Amino acid sequence: MTPETATAELTTESTVTETATQTQNIKPQKATFAAGCFWGVEDAFRSIPGVLDAAVGYIGGDVTEPTYKQVCTGRTNHAEAVEVIFDPNRVSFAQLVEFFWKVHNPTQKDRQGPDYGTQYRSAIFTHDAEQMKIAEEAKAQADASGKFSSPIATQIVPATTFWCAEEYHQQYSAKHGRGGCHITF
Repeated sequence: MTPETATAELTTESTVTETATQTQNIKPQKATFAAGCFWGVEDAFRSIPGVLDAAVGYIGGDVTEPTYKQVCTGRTNHAEAVEVIFDPNRVSFAQLVEFFWKVHNPTQKDRQGPDYGTQYRSAIFTHDAEQMKIAEEAKAQADASGKFSSPIATQIVPATTFWCAEEYHQQYSAKHGRGGCHITF
């Protein structure tokens, strides 16, 4: 699937969501995804209509204010992740989860493409009980779909503190061009 096809699918679905909820005054929400190297993942999520902002950083670990150098050792237990701020009037959390399955290989444990280690694990860090339910149901459906040749290894866990990565990592692909990360769509 090309980025344009994935985004076009979301644009169509987003229009339906927007029409159904345009009378509701819903505040922006947060979603956090880990899918390998965060540069390309951030770029992919920024392409979705309804995503208002995205930042790369570290989550799920044991060190306060970790640095990239520390996370790269694999000893902090953090994952490279993207924190997405989205308008639920335009795109739902469920749609973001469906997109998440498309931008990486969720069957790989602690790796994506050439990158390996726990910092490259596949994970959805949920911010409330509703996100947890949606993510678990989506994982079960994706596993049962037969689309993947192996079971999905994605962790679904409550979000902990998200530590923004150093400034030079933010919007890295936009600043330096694509190709820095393995993205499957």
